[in-house]
Amino acid sequence: MIKTKLLDKYADARAEMILLLKERGIADESVLKAMSEVERHLFIPLPLRNHAYDDAALPIGEGQTISQPYTVAIMTEELHVKELDKVLEIGTGSGYQTAILAAMGIRVFTIERLPGLLKTAKQVLESLNVRFVSKMSDGTIGWREFSPFDGILVTAGAPEIPKPLIEQLKVGGKLVIPVGSQDFQQMKIVTKVDENNRCEIIDKADFKFVPLIGKEGWHEDDSR
Repeated sequence: MIKTKLLDKYADARAEMILLLKERGIADESVLKAMSEVERHLFIPLPLRNHAYDDAALPIGEGQTISQPYTVAIMTEELHVKELDKVLEIGTGSGYQTAILAAMGIRVFTIERLPGLLKTAKQVLESLNVRFVSKMSDGTIGWREFSPFDGILVTAGAPEIPKPLIEQLKVGGKLVIPVGSQDFQQMKIVTKVDENNRCEIIDKADFKFVPLIGKEGWHEDDSR
């Protein structure tokens, strides 16, 4: 009994996180179930694990962060994907968002541009037997080989919506992406309505993400 309690010492904090998400309006039961099952602390550097279930973004190294739980929840909910759908994730980061999507039965294709982050994320994900496909690349140009996707989720702030990502969506698919300056972005829910890449766009709340670096995003030498 003691061993079990020690192994699940974050259970109460995880349950409190789920209650907070519900209070903030997250209603998709598949999202809530996945977030109640995936152990967020495993994706966070050891010195910060006591804050793993706070509703806050936390540093994971190389100038990057793991998004706050509410941000992960609302972005996942806004995708409106179901089991066996195919989702492209731009910005693997810690691997936590990848794990949430996989726990929902989604086929996840994830791209990360920083080799150190991708290596660490893969180690954690593989240790948890999470099924995913990954590569190190420029996420702003997508992954045409496996397109079209039912959904695309971008975990960094872009100056504008990258055209290749719209092209790689299925008709009816959704792209969830923060767009704005490097200091301030608005979440956009983009639905592809036809084969000519016409889209309907809904603006959601304001967020703060690290910059989306790449050919169709910010450049390394862009100043703030």
